[in-house]
Amino acid sequence: MYSEESQRKLIEKTKEFLKLDIKSIDKKTAEKIIEDLREVIRYHDWRYYILAQPVISDYEYDKLFKLLKDIESKYPDLITPDSPTQRVPSEITKIFPQVKHLTPMLSLDNSYNEADLRDFDRRVRELTGLDKVEYSVEPKFDGAGISLIYEKDLFVRGATRGDGEVGEEITNNLKVIKSIPLSAKFSSFDIYKVEIRGEVLIRKDIFKKINEERIQEGLPLFANPRNAAAGSIRLQDPKEVAKRGLEAFVYQITYAVDKNGENLLGKKLKKHSENIKMLHLLGFKTPYEVLKVCNGIDEVIEYCKEWERKRDSYPYEIDGMVIKVNDIELYEKLGFTSHHPRWAIAFKFKARQATTKILNVVFQVGRTGAITPVAKLQPVEIGGVVVSSVSLFNEDFIREKDIRIGDTVLVERAGDVIPYVVMVIKEARTGNEKPIEFPKNCPSCGSPLVKPLGEAVYRCVNINCPAQVVERIIHFTSKDAMDIKGLSEATVKKFYKLGLLKSIPDIYRLDFKIIKNIQGFGEKSANNLKQAIEESKNRPLYRLIYGLGIRYVGEVTAKTLASAVNCIDDLKNFSIIDLMKLPDIGDKVATEIYNFFHNDQNLKMIEQLKQLGVNVCNPKEEKKGKLSGLNFVFTGTLKCCSREKAKEIVESLGGNVLDTVSKKVHYLVVGEEPGSKLQKAQKIGTIKIINEEEFLKMIGKT
Repeated sequence: MYSEESQRKLIEKTKEFLKLDIKSIDKKTAEKIIEDLREVIRYHDWRYYILAQPVISDYEYDKLFKLLKDIESKYPDLITPDSPTQRVPSEITKIFPQVKHLTPMLSLDNSYNEADLRDFDRRVRELTGLDKVEYSVEPKFDGAGISLIYEKDLFVRGATRGDGEVGEEITNNLKVIKSIPLSAKFSSFDIYKVEIRGEVLIRKDIFKKINEERIQEGLPLFANPRNAAAGSIRLQDPKEVAKRGLEAFVYQITYAVDKNGENLLGKKLKKHSENIKMLHLLGFKTPYEVLKVCNGIDEVIEYCKEWERKRDSYPYEIDGMVIKVNDIELYEKLGFTSHHPRWAIAFKFKARQATTKILNVVFQVGRTGAITPVAKLQPVEIGGVVVSSVSLFNEDFIREKDIRIGDTVLVERAGDVIPYVVMVIKEARTGNEKPIEFPKNCPSCGSPLVKPLGEAVYRCVNINCPAQVVERIIHFTSKDAMDIKGLSEATVKKFYKLGLLKSIPDIYRLDFKIIKNIQGFGEKSANNLKQAIEESKNRPLYRLIYGLGIRYVGEVTAKTLASAVNCIDDLKNFSIIDLMKLPDIGDKVATEIYNFFHNDQNLKMIEQLKQLGVNVCNPKEEKKGKLSGLNFVFTGTLKCCSREKAKEIVESLGGNVLDTVSKKVHYLVVGEEPGSKLQKAQKIGTIKIINEEEFLKMIGKT
């Protein structure tokens, strides 16, 4: 999309715009620079949302965006429909009008094995008269289908699939998805109007984080990224849509005409693979990098098998591969059925859904006191794993889906997502099913349950509730936390009953002379457990943070926190505002983290773990150089280089760059428009505050 030369010029313009002050911009200047400023922002959107390779910091991007917003606020007549500021409409959509697609959004015929694909190839060859057919093969994204229309290079309409003929118009919601360009230079390919098909997705790591937060809040999990994406694009408030981390892949041009209304598909736009490359060059997110053009069905089958093996390593959820005849000129000859095109087929991977029966429901007490109903299932294999239980989350989830003991249910397990009840098969009811009664008292300690205002989950508020203590220890020892092999859920419960474990630090005080004499243990298993506990002392810092069980802090957030500090004690110095500046941490999560690290009991526990030899710091790299042993913090904008470049220089000379101001900082480097770090450093008093020129002298640069 951008040549090396154009990227170099845009980066130079970026530096110029970062120095601009809105006060110095009159109408004449604004008219001269505004389109260049928009192009600079579009370029950085492309680097970030399409390539995932940003070249400026979030702070610098926000500064550019604010400059554009301020100019447009000052001179509203300069606003254009494709301006980056128009991605976030303020109005709430009360109803989605129905719109007719330019071409029908048909389903694909499905195949489940090699024989089906060979049969498809045979029919294609018979209808075209060819001995061998060229196919394009690409992932079948498991998201929410969309249709996009561009006219005169502008994005003018977006819609859901609907019934294939008519969909719901969701243009405002799609505008907030930054991988959908608000304008694209279709005119450079003589295209006046075009309809593109695509899929709205949520990347698996973002989806996992969303579900982690929903677990902490006692909300029902999204069954899979597809459900999350489909629900998100139909939210009434576009601002809420913008928070969901949605992306859009486009995978087909279904309509394209020039300014005279002449059809270009199969004429100027001859190959599907070339069309995908064109969309990729225009700045769309496409399967271009993984699309393969195969000469004949044997190559197709091999590529499909390869992707079935590696599907879980792909960042997005896919449920198969799509095979299309690559030559668009053949589409008319092959034609359509009333249901699907004859020139394409989907190869579906092994199913990850199954029906089974709910045998019983038990109520579990979590480490935060949340009461979770868990359905015990008739064991069933889903995606190669035997599933025998599934969370029902809370009372609202049970009532909403009308789940009863004895019901036949559809259960799904997608990728690493825990099993989820998709729906009740009400047609299978016999009349013997029983309603699920929610308890009034804690199943563990008998304390009355409470339902906090604004929460969907009932909680036991007794902090000494045995089940909560046990669950906190189980979480700490789990695979994603400290990964202590030998301390299984059953073993933790046994040790708790025997009085050997009453808290997390007790793990590192266990008496192995007693353990080797416990039934089920012996000298060998006791020694193995002792070794596993010793090994856990050296786990990475993020594992410890995750293992502490801070409310709303899942594995992803734990990594964010660990990367922001040298040692866990540094988190005591973070204010709620400091925490909210970290990636993907909002006010609710920040408040819980702040409260945890300002609770005397928690700090005492961390100190005990430290004294018992548990690693509480990130590893220190031995570096030699003129800045060895010195810790730096930067605030404000540097003229010489980006913050990232300055960090690279400091680290190359043996120094460290920290994100927050504390007594461990030796130098605070102050650039233009410094933030609150300057006042904080001045209060501490021991930090040497230097300007950019002094910093450059230190590192021997000019």
